[in-house]
Amino acid sequence: MPKKSATTSLADEQAAPGGAAAVDKAITVLAAFRAGDGSLSVTELAERTRLYKSTVLRLLASLAHGRLVQRTADGQWSLGPEVARLASIYSASFSLEDLVMPEMRALMERTQESVAFHVRQGDQRLVLYRVDSPQLLRDHVRAGDLLPLDRGAGGRVLMAFAGAKGRMYDKVRRDGFVMVSGDRVPGLVGISAPVWNAARELVGALTLTAPEQRVRPSFADELRRSAQALTGLLGG
Repeated sequence: MPKKSATTSLADEQAAPGGAAAVDKAITVLAAFRAGDGSLSVTELAERTRLYKSTVLRLLASLAHGRLVQRTADGQWSLGPEVARLASIYSASFSLEDLVMPEMRALMERTQESVAFHVRQGDQRLVLYRVDSPQLLRDHVRAGDLLPLDRGAGGRVLMAFAGAKGRMYDKVRRDGFVMVSGDRVPGLVGISAPVWNAARELVGALTLTAPEQRVRPSFADELRRSAQALTGLLGG
C-alpha cells in the first residue's frame, strides 16, 4: 500500500461534503484539462491533480469506460466524445438571455452604468440585450439597435477576435478587453470584453458605457469579471 503523500491533492482540498472521494478525484482529472490542451500525459495529469500516477491511471480507466476520456495514438489522454455530447445537451438546455441578463443586471447595479451585449450581424453589430443606467445622463441605445462594427468598444472586440488586423486589434487580443473614449460618441467611454462558449467560439461582446466624468478605475475590472463569469456559465 503506498504511503500517504505529503502533498494534499486537489480532490482532498475541494472534496464535496458527504460526497464520494473517488468521484471527487475523477472530477479533478477531468478538470485538469485546460483550454488549448490537445492531450495530456499521465505525468502531467498527476502533477495538475497532485494525485499518484497509479491513482490517475485507475481513474482514467473508469473515465475511458464511460467515454469521458480517450487514449490517443501516442499514449496520452484527451477528453472523450461523451464530454461533447453532454456539452451539447447542456447548451441546448438554456436560453442565452436567461444566462446573460442576470449578469448584466448585476454589473449595472455594481457600476450604475449601462451594459449591453453585442453580436456581429454582417458588417454591423446588433445590441442583442441591454440594461440601462438609472442615471439621466447616459447613451440612449436600445436592444435591437444596429451600431457600427468599426467604432465603439463592442465593435472593436468583435472585430479583434474575428481576426481584424492593426495595432489596436492586436492590443485588444493581447489585453483581452478594450477601453475607448469618444470612439462612437464624443464624451462616451466604452469598455468591452469577449464572451466565449465551450468550443472557444466568440458568443458576443459584453460592453459597459458611461460618460467620461463618471468612469471609475474599477469599471474595467468589473466588466472583465462579468465577461469571465458569462464565459464560465457557457462552458468556456
